[in-house]
Amino acid sequence: MRVDVTAPNKIEEHQRRIYSQMLPRPHFLSFRAKMFALLALCSLAINTVGQTAAGTAPSAFSVAETSIVNGITVESIKSATSALSAADMEGRGTMQPGGEKAANWIADRFKALGLKPLGDKGTFFQRVDFKEVIPADMTFDIGGQKLLHGTDFAFIPQNNGNKEVSGEMVFIAYGIQAKSINRDDLAGMDLQGKVVVMLEGPPASVPKDAWEKQKASQIFMQGVIMKGAAAIIFIGHGREEHSPDEGISYSSRRQILTPDEKGYPEFVPPFIYVGSKAADMLFAKSGTTLKDALASAEQSSFKPIKLNQKAKIAAKYKVTKGTSPNVVGYIEGSDPKLKEEAVLFSAHYDAYGVENGKVYNGAADNALGTAEMLAVAESYIKAGLKPKRSMIFLAVTAEEYGLFGSKYWSKHPTWDIKKVNANLNLDGIGSEVYGPVKTMVGYGAEHSTLGAMMDEVAQAMSIATIPDPFPEEKIFYRSDHYSFVERGVPSLMLMGAPAGAKEIWMKRIKDWEKGDYHQPGDTIKPDWAWEGAETVAEIMGIMGWRFSEANAMASWLPTSRFAKLERGNT
Repeated sequence: MRVDVTAPNKIEEHQRRIYSQMLPRPHFLSFRAKMFALLALCSLAINTVGQTAAGTAPSAFSVAETSIVNGITVESIKSATSALSAADMEGRGTMQPGGEKAANWIADRFKALGLKPLGDKGTFFQRVDFKEVIPADMTFDIGGQKLLHGTDFAFIPQNNGNKEVSGEMVFIAYGIQAKSINRDDLAGMDLQGKVVVMLEGPPASVPKDAWEKQKASQIFMQGVIMKGAAAIIFIGHGREEHSPDEGISYSSRRQILTPDEKGYPEFVPPFIYVGSKAADMLFAKSGTTLKDALASAEQSSFKPIKLNQKAKIAAKYKVTKGTSPNVVGYIEGSDPKLKEEAVLFSAHYDAYGVENGKVYNGAADNALGTAEMLAVAESYIKAGLKPKRSMIFLAVTAEEYGLFGSKYWSKHPTWDIKKVNANLNLDGIGSEVYGPVKTMVGYGAEHSTLGAMMDEVAQAMSIATIPDPFPEEKIFYRSDHYSFVERGVPSLMLMGAPAGAKEIWMKRIKDWEKGDYHQPGDTIKPDWAWEGAETVAEIMGIMGWRFSEANAMASWLPTSRFAKLERGNT
């Protein structure tokens, strides 16, 4: 089925560009897709024979590479992960004491290992300016009944100031106005000053790909906004990718933004999630039940439903400016000329910190990745290796809020960006500790010579490599390595997973997603297979060494969409 829609003639082109970005798609939900990619990764994993034991280098490795493998230990990774995800780190929150403590811990570790500082003014720190936006006084009143913020409802962050609105509520299903399917969800309804209750599309009868291809949600949202809605409330129908209850969990948290973040234009009404339990209250005086209203919303004959209740809504925020540091150190190269070039290792150390008395420890995401990166640095130092090119180790802040730390370093690099050879990034969900790593995927492998290098190293360790299982999810664009890609630096994100029955891993991932992902439950588990993390660090360490020793810097492949980018691209 094709849904042909036309934007209202009143909307000018510049307004359309604004509206096209208005649908609630918070950054902190976007990386959830890597879990579903992992399902495919596990199901495609090849059960290889002759798997090299962790910590034992195959004969294909040089003496230096064997030293790297021997120098990366479970004890080191486990110790650093434990320290960074400990209760006293308070979730390593950006612009929170725990985040500062974690940054200092990493800097101390860099110093103890013998790395040279590469931050501001001879320190390991590169300070990044931010502003923190905290929900201070959020109210939602329906006929004298107050909903509970963070449980029943939450404002979708818009960063356009405090809001206070009221109006009669009306349910408009999906807000569709499309002659091609003979449907008008707004028929006969004046939305001026109304508090609109609606669903995120598409309806069950409309194919998702057709809906998304024509940007139907954006276009219908334009119509609702232009008709003067005072507020827009999203409730769930059970088929959405992210439920309103999940949206409430994230949207009720504090936000970290860049100081100049402008947010939506002032005329844009507040967007609000209302959860499954509270949604029934919206229909209490409408003459119909929520269940029946949702059923009618799937019919092309749907007509707006007056809810016969007035909503009073107010949002007040506390805004504070501050900083949070990237932590960066380096090992100086030994070649008189090549040491001006560098291999860049990265991992984000931040998690969600403390929210409403709860600590978001972020053990798998991403204390583990940071610990693996530290283990690589330690192996180079302890082996007494002298790489030809320099090695930069960058622990970035504020990844969870929009890759802010890596974006800042890439735009304000403390090393000449034109001489950054390659970036190897670690950011995951802990899939490498589900068991011994048997399979690797490199996000971005198809774009540069880093892909072939990963294949070579993995093959030498009898580990299978597969391409991005779900390229349509665009995971390559969703972690810190992409900040360096935008500056023309060939980059790769490494992720490992065990082999085995996909049903086992599917259940484990879904359980982790439900209880742990970006939640207080992301802690070290007793059944973690630390040798898997050791393997990932070994692959990262050997790849970095080989790019340090290579005659030429890493390069984009001619077939890549980034092939024309040069380092330092603006």
